[in-house]
Amino acid sequence: MFSAMFWLYVASASADAVGVPNTVIGMGLSVVTYGIINQVLARYAARTGLSVESLSRKMFGTVGSVLAPLVFAATALYFGVFEGSIVAVALQDDFGGDLRIWYLVCVVYMIPLVIGGVATWLDKINGILLPFYVVGLVAVVVGATIKRGYPSGWLDSVSTTGPLPGWMTSFLIYMGVWVMMMYTFDYARLGKPRDAKFHGTVTFGWVFYLFTFGANGLIGIYLLSSWGIAGSETGVVEAVINSLGIAGVLLILVSQTRINTANYYLASSNLQVLADRAFGRVTPRAVWVLVAGVLTYLFMLTDVLGYLLTALAWQGVLVTAWVAIALVHIALRQRDHEEVATRMMGGGAVAWLLASAVGIAATVQTAYPVVSQLAPIITVVLAAGSYWLARTSRLRGRSLPLPDQDSLNTDNSPIHDEPQSV
Repeated sequence: MFSAMFWLYVASASADAVGVPNTVIGMGLSVVTYGIINQVLARYAARTGLSVESLSRKMFGTVGSVLAPLVFAATALYFGVFEGSIVAVALQDDFGGDLRIWYLVCVVYMIPLVIGGVATWLDKINGILLPFYVVGLVAVVVGATIKRGYPSGWLDSVSTTGPLPGWMTSFLIYMGVWVMMMYTFDYARLGKPRDAKFHGTVTFGWVFYLFTFGANGLIGIYLLSSWGIAGSETGVVEAVINSLGIAGVLLILVSQTRINTANYYLASSNLQVLADRAFGRVTPRAVWVLVAGVLTYLFMLTDVLGYLLTALAWQGVLVTAWVAIALVHIALRQRDHEEVATRMMGGGAVAWLLASAVGIAATVQTAYPVVSQLAPIITVVLAAGSYWLARTSRLRGRSLPLPDQDSLNTDNSPIHDEPQSV
């Protein structure tokens, strides 16, 4: 996750919109926010062994247990499309040829890396490639400085005016990728409970985001400032290749291979959950890796960069609502001793769908720009508040408490064939 080129892009895009000082403040607030929330989610997931799907079933009933993996799988696929497209553009830029062929190459070479278990391929390939990415980041900064000189004043760019303070706009941009918290939950459940505190602080916490958002973001801003390129999806590719030449292509290949192992794994595992729910039987995850690859390629053939951010904005509303509700659920777990939900759709699902509908409506409306920008915060407040009301009203109406199913860990097995402890 650390090596996604998306982090270089989103920081430079934010800097173009609100200036570097405001972006740095937004990054810092995001590091703190992500660190706090992911510490709660990571420790809870490691202790209970619950996945996104099984926690959603507790919170929302049958509807939620299907909708949550669907949203998660779609978001992981979109990120896989974005990161794979970056590699394809880089290869075409250096070697020429039909971009559709490079799209196919980028999909085909990923499938063998993810078709095995997470402990077999994901850990090994990412462990091997991480040092190359770190060295590559240093090299690309040095290369840009040698070729272009130090870009004086790159930290002092003037921000544009808007309905909200620039730092808040930057913070809201980073709220659009709260899906990282779903990634955290599905991976943290594989950890050992005794390591939960470490994982909550380092692996998934503020330490991780200090480097992922902070280091990557500043490098992205520096790079594009050095070359005078606007923050865009392909601008990062151009800046890296201009700085390092063929070595830049290799850096992009390494970084995107790392991130797409996570994207393909989580997309396939959540597609598998959906299929198992639909067919009533366990299906091999290898099949869904292939399906994820086919879907990724088909999305690549469309004008993906034209609608990607809009699609992610809609999905981001659903994700932020899920995160807010998950936090309330965890906070109430000592008081709410409710069994795993078996209803088709309960109060939790209504709270999620209501908050998401309001958030999407706020996002797409154009009459009040400030409301559109504040849509993530509106969604979080509405989701948390409505879910809290739904659950506490049930508590007040209950005379006999039921056993704490969270502590009994009835859903502690990870998705099918994956190990619980790595």
